[in-house]
Amino acid sequence: MKQIKYALYRDDEILYVGTKEELAKYLNVSIRTISYYNTPTYKRRVKSGYKVYIIEDDVDGWVNKIY
Repeated sequence: MKQIKYALYRDDEILYVGTKEELAKYLNVSIRTISYYNTPTYKRRVKSGYKVYIIEDDVDGWVNKIY
């Protein structure tokens, strides 16, 4: 089973790429907080700040899937 990779941004700057666990450790927050950063509700409420996007490893390279 492959692990899903995520990209962490603050405003327009990429800060980190890794699993939810790695991002949580990087920011010193819970995994649940990282999951919340990827919800439509959070993205609606917060116009600037942290954003998390799902990145899938595809045979042709990285494919960005924004949810």
